[in-house]
Amino acid sequence: MNNDFMLSSESVTAGHPDKLCDQISDAIVDHSIQQDPNTRIVAECAVSTSIVFIAAMFESKAVMDFANIARKVIRRIGYNKKAFNDKTCSIITSLKELKSVPNSKYDEHTMSDSEMDDIVVKNNATIFGFACNQTPSLIPLPIWLAHKIATRLAGAHLDNILPYLAPDGKVQVGVEFKNRHPYRIHSIIVQACQEESSVPSIERLRTDIRQRVIDPAFADEPIGLDDKTRIFINPDGAFVTGGPSSHSGLTGRKKAMDTYGGYARNSDAALSGKGPLRIDRVGAYMARYAAKNVVAAGLARECEVHVSYSIGLAKPVSIQVDTYGTGKIHDEKIEDIIASLFDFRLPAILKKFNLRYLPNKANAGVFYQKLAVYGHFGRTDMDLPWEATDMRDKIISMSGQ
Repeated sequence: MNNDFMLSSESVTAGHPDKLCDQISDAIVDHSIQQDPNTRIVAECAVSTSIVFIAAMFESKAVMDFANIARKVIRRIGYNKKAFNDKTCSIITSLKELKSVPNSKYDEHTMSDSEMDDIVVKNNATIFGFACNQTPSLIPLPIWLAHKIATRLAGAHLDNILPYLAPDGKVQVGVEFKNRHPYRIHSIIVQACQEESSVPSIERLRTDIRQRVIDPAFADEPIGLDDKTRIFINPDGAFVTGGPSSHSGLTGRKKAMDTYGGYARNSDAALSGKGPLRIDRVGAYMARYAAKNVVAAGLARECEVHVSYSIGLAKPVSIQVDTYGTGKIHDEKIEDIIASLFDFRLPAILKKFNLRYLPNKANAGVFYQKLAVYGHFGRTDMDLPWEATDMRDKIISMSGQ
């Protein structure tokens, strides 16, 4: 990537079909591990006109009504019209119970170090974690702004601020960079879905979205809109109904949106729909944790942590760091610090973040499905353990800075 460039990142509301699928898949994860923390599960979902299809493989003692879980998510998002709603949509399931495997049931909180070495990963994984100093939560500015506007767009629907809106919506934000620093807001595109084509007029909708959604999102941002910022609101006219009745959805389709908005590389595999025993999900959280602490420690303005896992091994095959030329010390030295301070073994990650017990009563049993929309990283509305910067001082000490 050049030092001077423009990058656009996309976010969508909870009612977008792809995100509807992610939320259903993660609601199933929440429901299963809340009852049985030893659950092994992968749940995928597809939606189209009046149809929800759920495919799941699992080993669990949990009692699960997949259709009821899906209907609750659909209702919460606000799909209650004839075109698509929780009461009349057909739900089809394809379920497979997995056989128990050795070492699949353990308590990571009581394991010794040698016992953790006996727990190997069951799938190959190429994982990336990233952080940068462009925003308070240390994620790239384009995806930060896209999520911020998309959240406001969804709120305008759910809170009845703009009662004519439907649950579906899309946002894209372009930011110009100079010397890899955000310089100005290049463009904003909002596709707001409405229930009826003529209510309101397109002119009224564009005014409402600008005043109620876009402008408030920049009220506390250091880089605001200028007279050259290109703003497009429903540029192709009315976007009516939306949702599964207009376009299909699939779990795991929005990987860049779930991570860093295309500014940095995202992991090969999708995140949603996988229980915490899947290294390709939880390893991404540990990689983000390491990268964020490096940036918080001031060792680099940007840090990407690349971790590779192989089936049958407990520890990663490799851990690599790229600071894109912004590091105060050599990347190899940062790699050594990360390898020393951060434990990337599966049970160690589960223990560090308490990942099998987060969908608890304190979180009303809905932890993972909240992650399924508006990003898994950089969240300020959730207390995410991998967003902590508690390793900052240790990194500074080891770096000699």
